Amino acid sequence: MSGHSPEHDAAAVDQYVARALGLNDPVLDAGREHAHRSGLPQIEVSAAQGKLLKLLAELVGARRVLEIGTLGGFSTSWLARGVGESGQVVTCEFEPLHAKVARENLERAALADRVQIHIGPAADTLATLIDENTEPFDLIFIDADKRSNVTYLGLGLELARPGTLLIVDNVVRNGAILDDPDEHGEASADIRGVQDALAWLGKDPRVDATALQTVGAKGWDGLAVARVL
Repeated sequence: MSGHSPEHDAAAVDQYVARALGLNDPVLDAGREHAHRSGLPQIEVSAAQGKLLKLLAELVGARRVLEIGTLGGFSTSWLARGVGESGQVVTCEFEPLHAKVARENLERAALADRVQIHIGPAADTLATLIDENTEPFDLIFIDADKRSNVTYLGLGLELARPGTLLIVDNVVRNGAILDDPDEHGEASADIRGVQDALAWLGKDPRVDATALQTVGAKGWDGLAVARVL
């Protein structure tokens, strides 16, 4: 018996995988530390998850990516690498401080020229993009306030095309999606938002979706992946 809890073991495995596959990028790691020092919550994706986002962007040949929830720009940076030098990431962030830190991190990583940050309520930004007849996005990554997931999915679908990949993060929440949301106090709205998002993905005939549980440095969680039909 090692004496380690499953969570500790899972985090250690994540660290091992990151070392074995060379996922600990010094520039991106420095940006993550800068975000933490600036007071941003430590809720960004792991290095392994960031690399997955990059690979998925490359697999679908994404040149235009929409991200909802910039935080300190860690996932944004991986997505920006995925679209390549000629691609663009449009990312939405509500908090001006988060956007400022993200911009600094993107500049440090030499990726700022392929990222456009919109500050303010994401739903308003998406509505504006729709009104402007913005060119469709090839991949949409949703990782913001969970209570608004269905709103983001609905608006995102209007900014998608057949074949667009939709990714929704944090859809397991340590198993809380099995519970009555009202049992979770302040987190209730977010849990209900995740449940509603999974129901939406399962019922809407315009998408084909699945969801996977994940365990690692970010604990027990998961992500939903859907293809626009």
